[in-house]
This record gives sequence, C-alpha cells and structure tokens, in this order.
Amino acid sequence: MAVPWSSPVRFVECDQQGVVFNAHYLVWADEASTLWWASLGLPWDELSARVEPVVKASTLEWSSSARWGDTVTVDAAAERLGRTSVTVRFTVRVGERVCCVVRNTYVGTAGGTSTPWPDDVRERLQAALSAG
Repeated sequence: MAVPWSSPVRFVECDQQGVVFNAHYLVWADEASTLWWASLGLPWDELSARVEPVVKASTLEWSSSARWGDTVTVDAAAERLGRTSVTVRFTVRVGERVCCVVRNTYVGTAGGTSTPWPDDVRERLQAALSAG
C-alpha cells in the first residue's frame, strides 16, 4: 500500500474565491505517483532508466472543491494493467471528503515507442492491481 501524499493548499493554487484551480489536481496526482511507484519497489529514477513511463491520458472527476487553508491527501491505487500500460487512480481528499478522482494511464516507452513492461515491473504492477 502506497503512503498517501499530503500537502496544505497554497494560496497560489487558488482562484480569487479561494477554490483550487483544476490543473493543480494533476500536479498533486503527479506528486503522489512518485510515492506510488516507489511503494512498488520501483523508484522513478530507476524505473525510467529501464522503461520510460509517460502519461498517455488523464481524466478528472470532481465531487467538491478543495480550498485555500485545507490540507489535501492523495491516495493512489492501480485500476487496470495492460501489456504496455497501467491506469492509476488518485483520490484527492480533504479529511474524509473526496474532492476529485484523477485517473492517469501510463504507457511504458523505449525510444518514443510503446513497449511491454519488463517482466519484473509487470509482476509488481500485477501485485498492486491485486492488492488494490
């Protein structure tokens, strides 16, 4: 299980009404992804030296707003594993209240072309999916 990523909402992340601007949810998912990959025993620098994961697609679904002064927590979990891809769900919360769910699909690449996950990486991703 990955350690959740957490941060206070900074003033710069908000609009004039004190509501978090939508692009910051993607930044927070990216921050949480580093912890998630590392929790699988795949630190980003080591993983990217072997296969270069890139974000192929992102979706965001909001339920409520995070605001200036809140502290957000982001949990990550694998949702789907393909031959060259993995979809990870990032749930952004303030306390127990879900604000947004971000889904990023990462594709393993080599030389700019999609490539199957190395066997040991696939095993770790499969274990994360099963634990999920």
